[in-house]
Amino acid sequence: MEKEELYQLSFQLILYSGNARSFAMEAMQEAKKRNFESARSKIAESESELLQAHKYQTQLIHAEAGGDHFELPILLVHAQDHLMTAMTLKDLAIEMIDIREEFIHAAAMKEGTAE
Repeated sequence: MEKEELYQLSFQLILYSGNARSFAMEAMQEAKKRNFESARSKIAESESELLQAHKYQTQLIHAEAGGDHFELPILLVHAQDHLMTAMTLKDLAIEMIDIREEFIHAAAMKEGTAE
């Protein structure tokens, strides 16, 4: 695999990972405002972006497994960092949304206003 192709794959990883991270952050903000449906929608968008990022990552893995040898540019390392951060943040966002929903439900139960 040529260096230029590695750079292009790296940029795609950064793009989709950054989008995924942004959607995860937006999901947490929506949950903070008690807009849980919107928060879940943002998580779905984050997951969609991560799926796109994984497609590019899979290209790299398949190329290497197929015998391609290439020098590892720091940009690719940076892109992988973005991907892993976005994945972790998305998982954390899901947990935080769940906790907020549980907290609100528990408070409503305590006040006797739960459905």
